[in-house]
Amino acid sequence: AAVRSMCALALLVGAARGFEPPARRGRISRLPLRVVLRGGSTMAASAADQSGPLVVTVATEPIAGQKPGTSGVRKRTRVFMQPHYVENLVQAFFDTLGPAQLEGCTLVVGGDGRYFCAEAAQTILRMALANGVRRCWVGVDGLIATPAVSALIRERDGGAALAAIVLTASHNPGGAECDFGLKFNVKNGGPAPESVTDQVYARTLAISQFKIAQGTEDVDLSTPATHTLQAGGKSMEVEVVDTTAEYASLAASCFDIPAIQKLLGRPDFKIVVDAMHGAAGPYLLKVLGEMAKCPEGSLRNCKPLPDFGGGHPDPNLTYASELVKALGLLVDGTKNPTALSSLPAFGAACDGDGDRNMILGKEFFVTPSDSLAVLAAHAHLIPQFAREGGLRSVARSMPTGCAVDRVAKALGIPCFETPSGWKFFGNLMDSHLLPPLPGKEAVKYTPLLCGEESFGTGSDHIREKDGVWAILAWLSVLAAHNKDTPDGSLVSVAQVVGSHWATYGRNYYTRYDYEEVAAEQGGELLGRLQAMAAGTLPLPVGPLAEGAPLLLKVDEFAYTDPVDGSVSSRQGIRCLFEGGARAVIRLSGTGSVGATIRLYVEQFVPPPEGSDPPPAYGAPLSLRAASAELLLPTQQALAPVVQAALALSRLKEITGRDAPSVVT
Repeated sequence: AAVRSMCALALLVGAARGFEPPARRGRISRLPLRVVLRGGSTMAASAADQSGPLVVTVATEPIAGQKPGTSGVRKRTRVFMQPHYVENLVQAFFDTLGPAQLEGCTLVVGGDGRYFCAEAAQTILRMALANGVRRCWVGVDGLIATPAVSALIRERDGGAALAAIVLTASHNPGGAECDFGLKFNVKNGGPAPESVTDQVYARTLAISQFKIAQGTEDVDLSTPATHTLQAGGKSMEVEVVDTTAEYASLAASCFDIPAIQKLLGRPDFKIVVDAMHGAAGPYLLKVLGEMAKCPEGSLRNCKPLPDFGGGHPDPNLTYASELVKALGLLVDGTKNPTALSSLPAFGAACDGDGDRNMILGKEFFVTPSDSLAVLAAHAHLIPQFAREGGLRSVARSMPTGCAVDRVAKALGIPCFETPSGWKFFGNLMDSHLLPPLPGKEAVKYTPLLCGEESFGTGSDHIREKDGVWAILAWLSVLAAHNKDTPDGSLVSVAQVVGSHWATYGRNYYTRYDYEEVAAEQGGELLGRLQAMAAGTLPLPVGPLAEGAPLLLKVDEFAYTDPVDGSVSSRQGIRCLFEGGARAVIRLSGTGSVGATIRLYVEQFVPPPEGSDPPPAYGAPLSLRAASAELLLPTQQALAPVVQAALALSRLKEITGRDAPSVVT
């Protein structure tokens, strides 16, 4: 019996490593196998499957902490590398989809190329085969930027893909000692909604086994090709796809690439775009480099690296410091007095998985909230929107500045305020395709422009935010403003934004991030504010800081989806002050360790009394000069409200932090 057990174990281990045993193995090959694996789990395979690669069922146990956040599950890389972590999470998603949907379906697998992506992708392919998937589309080297994942689901083969498993921790750093992530996208191309992620989490708490193919060779993902993966009588086609060409075709349908090319060819328009060694690099090279003929050397750090070159691939003033310096700015977004006299006219950056963006002008930082509002006001200049008669609606996450609300009001279109997380925009984009609520008619909200303060901007061309799209949108606006301007008279980013403030007023806006705070401290801080919102803890009376407006109200944001009626509660604390100022405090769901406390502060300053109203839709372009009260340094303008918010939350006292990790 001992010899038989040892032989059976050797046979199974050999199969798992790709060893194919000789045809004759005597009675041993006919034994039913149940082998104890590391951690005490067992693996079972039928006797009929023991002659080659196997489809096996592996016993497992729930692993704590696999609850998806706003963008999937993110943890330290070594957490994902522990036995069964990836397998449990993927099987939970497969179980949620169910065999009726999985059997014979097409699945997209890809990620941002960070450390451990390649190994995880091979595991997912083997699990997909074992669970009945018929075809998988995988990016070259496993690399697919998140926006391209959405495009692939929606566009390729007539939208044949059922879902995607995306290997990314987005803007978090990569490496063995840094972060990894896994998220799920569904049939519409967008992130799985809460109704799905809640089921996935529930399944992770009860999971007892997963299915996987054993004994198969790794699929060669280095070049576009079609492979067949087989095990245990099952067969799956794996197509390795270069997704840059397909994404470029979509981009060309949204924008006037020749107009952008003309702008890029101007002697007075120097551009610098930083891919931060993330997944956006190949797409930028294809669209801006190859198609729009961006000057050589203008596209930087476009080679994706597993550790993002040792950097933090988050496109903000702190982590995109090289780009910020190149545009003549300091880390707080103000002008650098020692900057070179010859500076680029335009700068941009994308994050690790290519879905976020930062926009800069010469000595000028565009906040994500202002970026969204400016694009909304200029949407008629973007072919994607113009051919459908303009925008039908806009949307922003609740913490995002309210600048776009004023544009929507002027255009006479709805503006939706949602919780943080791109998945909440999906129903708005698909409103005309989903069953209406009882007693209501279906409403079409697209074309729709949406964005988040966390450097996410996008539209209904896909169901994810899209960093490359946002850059092209800004270049389209600048191309239109400079269509007939002579060389040396360039209309700049600063002029476009300043004119917007002069027209609609300015929403001064800043965000303070306190990263890797102890979870208990984050809970204590949020608990106090929730008590104020519930009325069980009285609001303070009188000014909270020198020069600060009086606090009027504290509430907790909840969202009722206008399309399906679903309710999302506890989505952040809002502190409302006299004069329209507000502070928002929430715990972020995108960190991998502890808690990230985010404080958002906003103060609206209207345009001068007697200013002309906003122009009508499609009116000829013109520029207005912003008055002095609209041009103050952001931190100076917001200092009293920031101090009031810190005093109200007792953030310094609870966390011991004297300063934020990042200021935007």
